[in-house]
Amino acid sequence: MLVVTSNEIPGKKIVSVAGLVQGSTVQSKHVGRDIGAGLKTLVGGEIKGYSDLMHETRNVAYNRMVEEASHLGANAIIAMRYQTSQIMNSAAEVIAYGTAVVIE
Repeated sequence: MLVVTSNEIPGKKIVSVAGLVQGSTVQSKHVGRDIGAGLKTLVGGEIKGYSDLMHETRNVAYNRMVEEASHLGANAIIAMRYQTSQIMNSAAEVIAYGTAVVIE
């Protein structure tokens, strides 16, 4: 599955549009990450536990979006984007979305 953030794929012709596809997940942080993050804010720097959590969360959302596009018979996704939102103090949602298309 070819996934791009642009609205076109250079050198490829879009044969048909399957429609909007998305994948999302809500993940929460656990107490261990919270304690580590709290300590890290005292000295500064990257909070690796949260970076890893968001990386994993984006991958889950991305894979769900690709799976939905495959079910629609698409072989590419254009105009792909991520969006995040805080659901509650300890949970975040990540949505991956784009337009599923069939290309030559």
